[in-house]
Amino acid sequence: MEIEAKNLGMFFNDGGRRIELFEGLNLQVQQKESLAILGSSGSGKTTLLYILGGLEQPTSGEVWLGGINITSLQMQNKDLFAVRRKSVGFVFQFHQLLQEFNALENVALPLLIQGRNKNEVFDKAEKMLLRVGLQDRLTHRPGQLSGGEQQRVAIARALVAKPGIILADEPTGNLDKKNSDEVAELLLELQREEESSLIVVTHSLDIAKKMERVLELVNMGVQEIKI
Repeated sequence: MEIEAKNLGMFFNDGGRRIELFEGLNLQVQQKESLAILGSSGSGKTTLLYILGGLEQPTSGEVWLGGINITSLQMQNKDLFAVRRKSVGFVFQFHQLLQEFNALENVALPLLIQGRNKNEVFDKAEKMLLRVGLQDRLTHRPGQLSGGEQQRVAIARALVAKPGIILADEPTGNLDKKNSDEVAELLLELQREEESSLIVVTHSLDIAKKMERVLELVNMGVQEIKI
């Protein structure tokens, strides 16, 4: 799925002081493309990712997701929720798994919210967990899983609905190098299999090198770089 940001601007007020994260920012990601976004802490990488996925509204500009201008939709609008549920899969740094649910239930949740048949939903969730190598962890709760296993559950949850675009915010930030490499490779494998677009916000040059393109957030805009 294609995603395009046009002339994005974002600022906030901090104790009466105006903080500008970016202004006049433009980027485009083609269907099936993988992209890394680098930048220093506080540069607005995560905010940009959330805007691209419709979790936050920019101060100015537009985001087009699969031909839909999602910035024209109100944050509480059911149409925006529908676009996110259908088209976007999020992977967060801190997993965001529900502690009272086991792995299977966590992965099934996005499909259950869509009102799909329960038997079909849990079948799809189980197959997704098998695909990420967690066949022996289906009934384990997050507290019973390692950090790498929890992130695999989070990836399975993000992809179970077959979204057109995957947005990952520091998906390996809390993992050691071995697990970090494995999770990054898994994300790319699944992205290629599903023919989704992938945008990863990361501090890791090793992860960024695995992507087809790399952008750096600097001077309130983005520039393409080679690493």
